[in-house]
Amino acid sequence: MTDEPVPYRPDPRLKRVEIGFESLIFNSRWLMAPFYFGLVVSLAVLLYKFVALLWEFILHVPYAKESDIILGVLSLIDVSLTGNLILIVVFSGYENFVSRIDPAGHPDWPEWMTKVDFGGLKQKLLSSIVAISAIQVLKAFLNIDAVFDAQKLGWLVGIHLVFVISTLILALSDRWGAGHGAD
Repeated sequence: MTDEPVPYRPDPRLKRVEIGFESLIFNSRWLMAPFYFGLVVSLAVLLYKFVALLWEFILHVPYAKESDIILGVLSLIDVSLTGNLILIVVFSGYENFVSRIDPAGHPDWPEWMTKVDFGGLKQKLLSSIVAISAIQVLKAFLNIDAVFDAQKLGWLVGIHLVFVISTLILALSDRWGAGHGAD
């Protein structure tokens, strides 16, 4: 007789349970698909709002002051950036968490849509939020003659600065993390 230990043999029933559980976890990613569909619906709602803002803007341009025109344009840009933010989340989130998107057969497919990793997604999201926040601060500043509310302006600037600083800290931590990953 030899004193060799008996090799470990996993229980086949437990292995089937483990495989089933892993399959359940893996397939649960599809539960996110309705969320992305809901964001696409919200994009359609945002388009409706954009068209309404554009129509109102066009109707008021002949009688508007220059500052009102600038505010109107900023409002349209704000809604557009929000739409871009939704698209970034839908494409990147679906690609990163649900399933790969096959761009074959779409010659005008933007390169970034299938190449944004989670770190890039965070950067694009925060950059968009900072831009939207900056537009809100600029709109309040341009409207300062009509309605001056120092407290509201202070909050807008403070929140904007929090977004800017958060974005910078995240960018630095991603850069530092990438540098340490290469070691």
